[in-house]
Amino acid sequence: MADAVSKCVHCGFCLAACPTYSELGSESESPRGRIVIMKEVLEGTLTVADAAPHVDACLGCLACEPACPSGVPYRDLISSYRAQTNPQRKRSFVDKLKRQVVSNTIPYPSRFQTGAKLGRLAKPLKNFLPKSFQPMLELLPDEALPPMVVYPPTVTPDESVEVRGRVALLLGCAQQALDPDINDATIEVLNRNGIEVVIPETQGCCGALSWHVGELKDAQKFAINNLGAFPADIDAIITNAAGCGSGIHEYPLILKGTSAEAAAQAMAERTFDITAYLAKLGNLAPISAPSRPVRIAYHDACHLANAQGVRVQPRDLLRTIPGVEIIEIPDGGTCCGSAGTYNIDQPEIAASLGRQKAEHIRNTQPEMIASGNIGCLTQLRTHLNNDGQQPIPIRHTIQILRDAYAGSL
Repeated sequence: MADAVSKCVHCGFCLAACPTYSELGSESESPRGRIVIMKEVLEGTLTVADAAPHVDACLGCLACEPACPSGVPYRDLISSYRAQTNPQRKRSFVDKLKRQVVSNTIPYPSRFQTGAKLGRLAKPLKNFLPKSFQPMLELLPDEALPPMVVYPPTVTPDESVEVRGRVALLLGCAQQALDPDINDATIEVLNRNGIEVVIPETQGCCGALSWHVGELKDAQKFAINNLGAFPADIDAIITNAAGCGSGIHEYPLILKGTSAEAAAQAMAERTFDITAYLAKLGNLAPISAPSRPVRIAYHDACHLANAQGVRVQPRDLLRTIPGVEIIEIPDGGTCCGSAGTYNIDQPEIAASLGRQKAEHIRNTQPEMIASGNIGCLTQLRTHLNNDGQQPIPIRHTIQILRDAYAGSL
């Protein structure tokens, strides 16, 4: 943490990249300002309580990192600071209850699905609930959630396809409840390209949601479980949710100083986003031309582009589909406002960013939207469906590839 603080030379390049600085216009709501605030807390010249509103407002989108000429590892600073100071926070009863509800539902797909069903029934009563609980209900889809999918331990390619490798798939938490078809599509595309897919039975939440809100013990528990769940005899671990992939890449920091640190580093090094893995695999099965040209606006998920550096691969994969035109979104590097539980913790800022993102997307006049994170897909769908205009299909990149292979794009 001290190394991250010392690298900042307060040049200000991060200001223009920071969504909360753009929203709130205060130095204290910029990466540079937050670094100063966190440093003062660590030195004892500022209380945790006084720093909390400014640190809590940070999305953790990491747009500041590629903008920083000094290479400040802001991700190491913000999450470590939250973990270190979280035990000192004094929270209201309602805030504690909200955090308990989130931490005991979202990381567990079956519980989340049950909670979502109850939440849909409670939607008409949301105005009678505490204000901090209302955003949870507003984010739930109006339609019923799809049924949970139970996968076999291993899914193998068709006999007509030459086997080229073997990987394990992280299924994700909210994704299993909100859109399990993303995992179906991932398995189908991998199988079509000769990759055997292992589904570890004892896998669980990656721990990113806990880590990013300072719940270190929970994050460590989830990380250690996954270290034991994923087998060694695979070529790679595949993620298809940007937040999950970023979370696993932070395992060495989450487990720093423990006996599991080396195993955490090894797991991080063999974990790839599905688009990065397919690009690395190469020589992919050809895709037939769609019946007509398709304009696709590609939305960069922050924890894919900024945290994992995966920007080119999804675009290149979509361009392998004949007739597809990739449309860049104006101000595309700005977070959509999803950011894990940020929608619940900072609903006003999240909603403002979501509306702006929806407007920028509308201005490109796409026929379809692609992204690589379930949180972004949910956020975009919410704001594009609520702006009074014609809905636009929103799909995960891998779903679009799967549909293109099937000739149903």
